[in-house]
Amino acid sequence: MGILNDDAVLIEPGKNSGDPNIVTVNCPDESGLGSTLCRIILEFGLSITRADFSTDGRWCYIVFWVIPDSSGAKIDLGSLKNRLLSACPSSLGAFYFCLQSNVSKPPSLYLLKFFCRDRKGLLHDVTKVLTELEFTIQRVKVMTTPDGRVLDMFFITDAMDLLHTKRRQTETCDHLTAVLGEHGVSCELELAGPELESVQRFSSLSPVAADELFGLDGFDVSSSSNKAVLTVDNELSPAHTLLQIHCVDQKGLFYDILRTSKDCDVHIAYGRFSSKVKGYRNLDLFVRGTDGKKIADPKHQANFCSRLKEEMLCPLRVIIVNRGPDTELLVANPVELSGKGRPRVFFDVTLALKSLGICIFSAEIGRHSTLDRQWEVYRFLLDENREFPLASLRARKQIVDRVTKTLMGW
Repeated sequence: MGILNDDAVLIEPGKNSGDPNIVTVNCPDESGLGSTLCRIILEFGLSITRADFSTDGRWCYIVFWVIPDSSGAKIDLGSLKNRLLSACPSSLGAFYFCLQSNVSKPPSLYLLKFFCRDRKGLLHDVTKVLTELEFTIQRVKVMTTPDGRVLDMFFITDAMDLLHTKRRQTETCDHLTAVLGEHGVSCELELAGPELESVQRFSSLSPVAADELFGLDGFDVSSSSNKAVLTVDNELSPAHTLLQIHCVDQKGLFYDILRTSKDCDVHIAYGRFSSKVKGYRNLDLFVRGTDGKKIADPKHQANFCSRLKEEMLCPLRVIIVNRGPDTELLVANPVELSGKGRPRVFFDVTLALKSLGICIFSAEIGRHSTLDRQWEVYRFLLDENREFPLASLRARKQIVDRVTKTLMGW
């Protein structure tokens, strides 16, 4: 969005190994800014251990304490600062509005295509490189040939918006070549035009698979009521509704709460995201409706709390189904009203499957619409594995558990 004052985002590295980095954002406010900042932090493989934020609707002040999801992970704090700065609205008024039409255009979509010999963990290794280079994977098509070769097609956007340059393209192919090593054969990058629309097409889900994945029976939040307790108080503050949340901790929890509040048109004026205690988090949020007043309507309160509880307890859905003679792993997450899916899902799923030694025969990313929302769906056809025979219900449960725990950070 283009803010020129570097002091809008300050990052203080942790003093000792294991200490959190402290990220301070001090800039003009806009609707959904907190959700956008949390999303960027999640994209960088960071977890928010604590947070404090406040806004008067015009200016906001936010402090995040963040640590890497995995030990030993290297985080480019300079790139993180630049990405956070790019999300901050400018305080330069007319100058900002003159530029807005240019900076708000959607990023260009590119097709990365490579053909190489297959091996265990290849898809995750490639995904790791793309993630580290700050690419967002929008769509994917992975196909394995009978002779043990694989054709991977990644439709990606560049957070740096530099993929049109020769230098950035060469850097990308060089990093991939280093990972593929002797397995590599070819690597190509091109702007994805309308002629590639058929390649991006997503195979429709069978009615049985869709019902199991999106039906409420398998994801009944009432059975997990002790994992999330929400309390609404309209007496403590004269101008805001106090929402207190006690919830089991998981990766992206703060992001899920803020994105849901944004999509439900609930504005947070002040909030505190406390440190984890015995696997649980406590949050205090002072909120208002779109009219700037308390949320007094009991029906509105109930609908918002129900939606929030569902998004906190079931932000992702993971199942294994039969697809003809094959076995397919399905992972789904809600799409934000802005049209964006959840960060790093493909990264985490391929990491979980690699850790189990399970090879992926083919993979797809697409969208599926239900009555009330749109979902991003990840489909993985799995290869047979001696340790995890896919016909076994026990093996399937182990795979689903490992993928779910990796996605949730458990």
